[in-house]
Amino acid sequence: MTDPGESRLAGRVAFAHPNFVLFQLARFTSVIGTEMQSVAVGWQVYEITKRPLDLGLIGLAQFFPGILLFLISGHAADRLDRRRLLVACHCGFALCFGLLLWQSVRGVHSVYPIYVVMVLVGVVRSFTGPVTRAILPQLVPEEHFPNAVARAATVFQTATILGPALGGIVYAAFRGPVAVYAGAIASAIAAAGFTLRIKTPAKPRPREEMSLKSMLAGIRYIWRQKLVLGSISLDLFAVLLGEPVALLPAFAKDILHVGPWGLGLLRCSKGIGAAAMAILLAHRPLRRKMGTTLLWTVAVYGVFTILFGISRSLVLSMLALALVGASDMVSVIIRATFLQLGTPDEMRGRVNAVDMVFIGASNQVGQFESGVTAQWFGTVPAVLFGGIGAIVVTGLWAWLFPELRRAEDVGSLRN
Repeated sequence: MTDPGESRLAGRVAFAHPNFVLFQLARFTSVIGTEMQSVAVGWQVYEITKRPLDLGLIGLAQFFPGILLFLISGHAADRLDRRRLLVACHCGFALCFGLLLWQSVRGVHSVYPIYVVMVLVGVVRSFTGPVTRAILPQLVPEEHFPNAVARAATVFQTATILGPALGGIVYAAFRGPVAVYAGAIASAIAAAGFTLRIKTPAKPRPREEMSLKSMLAGIRYIWRQKLVLGSISLDLFAVLLGEPVALLPAFAKDILHVGPWGLGLLRCSKGIGAAAMAILLAHRPLRRKMGTTLLWTVAVYGVFTILFGISRSLVLSMLALALVGASDMVSVIIRATFLQLGTPDEMRGRVNAVDMVFIGASNQVGQFESGVTAQWFGTVPAVLFGGIGAIVVTGLWAWLFPELRRAEDVGSLRN
């Protein structure tokens, strides 16, 4: 019979490694800052234009740099010292938030300067994503990596809960975005400080010359691994169609009739559900039928997106978003565990750069798609369309990628 104390210890074994703890402290403070900034930018833009389309353009502005730079950022994560590159990224975020603060202090009443800064944020994100994911396997032993993924997801989602709520409260309390951006700058600087204290093991990696062939290695790897291709493309199209986050300012202001504090609660609700699921999976990891579990959870994601679209209650809307986040978290952990452990360390940066393009397309382009459909058909129909689309995509991918249906456990995923 398993000792409950041992079970609890096993559930948090990743935190026994000091470098992992420092990495999570850095990530927590960084995400707090970026989430605060996202709430302030979304509310600021919507107050200026009152158009859902402009909310979608925020996501598009952050996505294009990732498309243009992913080959370079992936290669940088494999060639350069990952810790120093991550410090540079945190400093880049601090600079971007400083520009937003400067614009707000000057009383800028046009969205175009904000979009310019969002492009710069996208440039920093294009480097942050691959290096953040590539460095994680260096911080814990391989046997503890699934627990590290679940715990890292818990920390990330906790930050996505607190960041939007804090951003919304500070925006409302100080009657504007200035204090929010100041807090975001402090968070980015703290993240850089924590990262500087990380000591990554000196594990030599082959130094490939930067060439088109070496930069395309990540694309070739994913194309050969059909299970990986199926899982990340499933997430791409499901979230591209179904992600409702971009339209939350419109729901908060025009449908649920709550202010910035309500927007903060809506923004953090998805994170609450995701964090709860991550904690559950840290203690009860998935062991069998991972492929079918992935498919079912993406379909459930679509169902709860529809529920959010038809809700006219703040409490029900928060519950629906929490369930959206919980179902999405199962997909995140399955994909991350396979992708990281199945990829050789010397090319993790390039493979993760490609995956980050998929994620960026699903999130940032998904925000633009939501803004366009909301502008054409209305805010609520856009969300309902997205939820139905996620369900349809799930059924189609179950047919196109039989490898997803057959994947049983982590061992089979790595073969």
